[in-house]
Amino acid sequence: GKTAAFGMPLIQLIDSNASHTQVLILAPTRELCMQITSDIKSYARRIPSIKIVAVYGGAGIMEQMRAIRNGVQIVIATPGRLIDLIGRKAVNLSTIHYVVLDEADEMLNMGFQEDIDEILKSTPAEKLTWLFSATMPAEIRRISKKYMNNPYEVQVGVANMANENIEHQYFVVHSREKYDALKRIVDYTPDIYGIIFCRTKAETQQVADSLIKDGYNADSLHGDLKQSQRDKVMRSFKSRTLQLLVATDVAARGIDVNDVSHIINLHLPDDMDFYTHRSGRTARAGKTGISMVLVDDREVSKIRQLEKKLKTTFERKQIPTGVQVCEQQLLALIHRVHEVSVNEKEMGAFMPSVMHEFQDLSKEDVIKRFTSIEFNRFLDYYRGARDLNMKEKKAFSDRETDFEHHTGQRMFINLGKMDELTEEKLMAIIRHATQLKSKDIMNLKLKGAYSFFYVDEQNVNSVVHAFKGASHRGRRIRVEVQNENEERREKKPHRKGGTFQKTKEKNGY
Repeated sequence: GKTAAFGMPLIQLIDSNASHTQVLILAPTRELCMQITSDIKSYARRIPSIKIVAVYGGAGIMEQMRAIRNGVQIVIATPGRLIDLIGRKAVNLSTIHYVVLDEADEMLNMGFQEDIDEILKSTPAEKLTWLFSATMPAEIRRISKKYMNNPYEVQVGVANMANENIEHQYFVVHSREKYDALKRIVDYTPDIYGIIFCRTKAETQQVADSLIKDGYNADSLHGDLKQSQRDKVMRSFKSRTLQLLVATDVAARGIDVNDVSHIINLHLPDDMDFYTHRSGRTARAGKTGISMVLVDDREVSKIRQLEKKLKTTFERKQIPTGVQVCEQQLLALIHRVHEVSVNEKEMGAFMPSVMHEFQDLSKEDVIKRFTSIEFNRFLDYYRGARDLNMKEKKAFSDRETDFEHHTGQRMFINLGKMDELTEEKLMAIIRHATQLKSKDIMNLKLKGAYSFFYVDEQNVNSVVHAFKGASHRGRRIRVEVQNENEERREKKPHRKGGTFQKTKEKNGY
């Protein structure tokens, strides 16, 4: 719906008889770039004179350059690859009439702010800029002030209101037993067609590998995969030859599949807006869906916060017992047998032999033996299976908050646990960049996608300056002064392999 909201008007507004570039659409990931391209091409399929090109990393740049040289009205790009093309003078943005920033908040958190500034400098001052986002956090409003003049805000639906077609559930389980709980939920839901969300690329690959090893029809989608691998995985998932897709938040931004039945969150995301994006992968096009969250007893309070924000209710569910899983699997097998189509003509030739082999068995014996062929493995696996459910701890109000009083200035940095950092490693990064001593970097708080720390007032400017142009694992580092009186801002992560470098990153996602 969001792509149609800007794609259809753009098709009407551009001059299809002119071959110069008139529209630039920026997207944070390759998947989203490809999805937007596919959608807009479908909208414009009856207007053959409209030419559209997708420009993103991981694909042949020469082919993209040739397509642009041949004349295109609409360029859909990721910032990194477009900067590369601008540097090669392979694209002319001086004729742009319309710029669309899709998922702009995500692009900033992936470290593309300088790239976006550079790209927009190459476009005319007189143009229309459209900003689209599935959510509208405070950061979006700051972006609109930077890149837009007197913008109008159009809101579809009610702010922070959950999709009523999604049933939200949570399961309380020990962290060390989440994988076993995941398998049990999947086994209890034989017809599941779902996406499993993980925090990091490493965890995503590990969970997918474990599921495949354990005999599940699963695969992974994350930024460390080659583009050809990601395309293959998405084709398999969209065609339903793949039952379970294990994905990171960033990679899943480009997923547009209408029939996803379940979303399973192995962890609650640190940014609650991410939960909206995740759960929004199901119950699309008016259908219903289920979004599940696996939490330990310490995270139940976060479920309550999420309920208040989304104005909805999360139902506590129990991890199925071994007996319940076996019963569901048996019923599913019976249903498949009952619904299977029989080729009477082909089977007719073999039926005399089949009947001869079964002549000593009763109808009941035949049914038992057929169902046992597939059912026995579940009986063997779940025989004596233990209870994986935890009891909830009562919430208490004297937890340490993020906004305790401290001397000095509070600083934000867009690195955290999802970058596979510890407090010691992050402290080393900050010390290396700023040349400060450990005692000068106070109260370092490591979060999932970001962290906070305090420095003396006289060090603030030098700390911000020290991180300009710096990157970690391919993602540009962003350090800002954090005002404790501001509304809390949750920052969205981008994960990319590599090492800490103080260089200008050009390749993007």
